[in-house]
Amino acid sequence: MTTPVPYIHVDAFAEQVFGGNQAAVMLLDDWLPDAVLTRIGEENMFAETAFLVRDTSGTADYELRWFTPVCEVRLCGHATLASGHAVLAREGGDRVTFRTRHSGVLEVRRSEAGYELALPAISTERGEWPEAVALLGAEPRAVWRNPDGYDIFLYASEDEVRTLTPDLRGLAALRGHQFICTAPGQDTDIVSRVFVPGEGVDEDSVTGSAHAALTPFWAPRLGRDVLTAFQASARGGRLACRLEADRVWLGGSCVTVVEGTFYLP
Repeated sequence: MTTPVPYIHVDAFAEQVFGGNQAAVMLLDDWLPDAVLTRIGEENMFAETAFLVRDTSGTADYELRWFTPVCEVRLCGHATLASGHAVLAREGGDRVTFRTRHSGVLEVRRSEAGYELALPAISTERGEWPEAVALLGAEPRAVWRNPDGYDIFLYASEDEVRTLTPDLRGLAALRGHQFICTAPGQDTDIVSRVFVPGEGVDEDSVTGSAHAALTPFWAPRLGRDVLTAFQASARGGRLACRLEADRVWLGGSCVTVVEGTFYLP
């Protein structure tokens, strides 16, 4: 006997297929054991698989959790955007809300760019981390850190960020961290690359949660709360970023690539 589960493969922060960041969105009737959710994430082999269950508490429309191929994560932007795209495409409407276990209630709504996603703004403070700097392979101008593992490494130029060749095995040993490498952009306000090998993602394609830290980091440096961003991964992706009080709004498009059924044993 198998249990059919709706499955949607979405390219998030992408205007066409093969761009942005891939996510699987799976709509469950009830929560499965964590071990099963992890195995599904491993089977899908995307940076994240998003699992949705109808929220019966009245707080939001759905509950939402995210799993990489190796573990559950506290916050994932691109898979939340993909979840909003999947739900609004199936059910209609202009907005959908998600109750999460560690990041509060998140919202996705339609916009001129496709969608906007609201994430909690992540603050960072000036610090030092020579071990990580050595593994990244190039000396940044400064390091800014967050207790939850969102670590920003500021470089002087986009070229420096694009040519980084980090020691991914070494970074993987420093589990629980996003290594967010950023600089002023050439045709966008900022550029970044994001490495998360300790959570099963060597280099993430387009990282919404990283931009929840990058937006409040860059806004005072640029002197404005609205900025454009490009994540210079192999797939690449563009984001419209806006800081609004304690929230960061990220705008972008999504493309449905595959829609079908996942059969659980």
